[in-house]
Amino acid sequence: MQARTGVACGLLAGLSALLCLLSAGVTVAQPGGTAAYDIVIRSGRGMDPETGLDAVGLNVGVRGRTIVVITRERIRGRVGIDAAGLVVAPGFIDILSYNPNGYGDWYKIADGVTTNLAMHGAEGTQGDMAAWYRIHERQRPPVHFGGAFHYEAARTRVGVGRYQSAAAEKIALLAGLAEKALEEGALGIAMSPEYAPGTSTAEIEAMMRVAVRYKVPVVFHVRYADMTPPGTNLDALNEVVAAARKTGAAAHIGHITSTGGTFSMVESLQLLDAARKEGLDITADAYPYSFWATYLNSARFDPGWQKRFRISYGDLQIAGTSERLTAESFQRYRKTRKVAVAYAIPEGDIVAALRSPFVMIGSDSILEPGNNNHPRAAGTFTRTLSLYVRDRQVLTLMEALSKMTIMPARRLEAQAPALRRKGRLQVGADADIVIFDPARVRDRATVERPNQFAEGIEYVLISGKVVKDPRGFRRDVRAGEAIRAVFR
Repeated sequence: MQARTGVACGLLAGLSALLCLLSAGVTVAQPGGTAAYDIVIRSGRGMDPETGLDAVGLNVGVRGRTIVVITRERIRGRVGIDAAGLVVAPGFIDILSYNPNGYGDWYKIADGVTTNLAMHGAEGTQGDMAAWYRIHERQRPPVHFGGAFHYEAARTRVGVGRYQSAAAEKIALLAGLAEKALEEGALGIAMSPEYAPGTSTAEIEAMMRVAVRYKVPVVFHVRYADMTPPGTNLDALNEVVAAARKTGAAAHIGHITSTGGTFSMVESLQLLDAARKEGLDITADAYPYSFWATYLNSARFDPGWQKRFRISYGDLQIAGTSERLTAESFQRYRKTRKVAVAYAIPEGDIVAALRSPFVMIGSDSILEPGNNNHPRAAGTFTRTLSLYVRDRQVLTLMEALSKMTIMPARRLEAQAPALRRKGRLQVGADADIVIFDPARVRDRATVERPNQFAEGIEYVLISGKVVKDPRGFRRDVRAGEAIRAVFR
């Protein structure tokens, strides 16, 4: 492996630093030299899904936070990275994640993620987006971050219970809170009717009308996750489609392999495709695992879950452990906020979703201290590249990169100017760049041990700064920035 960087040598001084840089295969500008760029990525396979660029032997010049040149000509920089044999691509955008937390962020970076978006709902501030952004800016995450208005948290804030429908006056109040959150930078509105079964169609339509005015999508964890009547995946998707048709709002279906498409993926995708051909703005995302995970005390595990999900107690496993559940332990853990993995997603559903042209990649997770999390928190993107691109050839490399970069950027960039410069390997784009070995990239996280870093992502640049190189993380580099919607 020739790929090395000199950034990790920065703690050394004088001749020792120079020898470290040279031994790592790094070009170092000499005093009085003509280094035109801060960083030069040399001889890589540059891939840009928006333009279709796919060429070997490209040199990328970075100045400050921006890509300023992509050329076959030799260029010089203060720091040079030898990317021969590696893919140079836009940094991955995780469209369905949760709050940055100082712990799981690094697992995201190892997975190639440069932008972590809490589009399942920004948590912890009861819908106060100004406070949410302030908190995370003070914490200085290493990844870019943004989030959606968390509708369920706001329902709780105004006193509407999980199984209650909001009265008209409460709906008006919630619409006002949504507008305030969007004015404060929220990238969309997140709704999860399955987790709050009392959520009415009137509530959904009210949030969609707000979304239309602000030109942002409503991100759905839809109402049903199975094909057992009454209430099926197709019913849930039809509810969203009907509301989108009535209001004109854009909708995004989160993790369709586990909610909205399980056991019905072909029909579910056909339903959404028909809506798109009708002119509705609807997209979806998926993660590449045959098991989902959620809190045992959620409404998803209300009575009848065995029949709905076609599993039993032994098909549940406490995430971060090897413990499979029994009837007794299920009841015990149900009183807690433990996350359990459920082996309940057919492989065919994953393949069909990944092949859909309007389904992008989203993890639906970020690792938290204690590691009671699904391995998707640390391996979604590298698993897609290794298992479904390299090994099974379900997707081409360019198709997969598109689902990880330009598709999520376009989904949200109408009102988020920062995303117009992300998801692209182009002159003028932000230097959020992932450099990886396509032959070696792979996820390592498991249900038992979700806290295992992915392999094969050699370098990660965020805002023109190297955050990860082959020697490890630069934990002192905190280049993450807030991604906000702007309406003025």
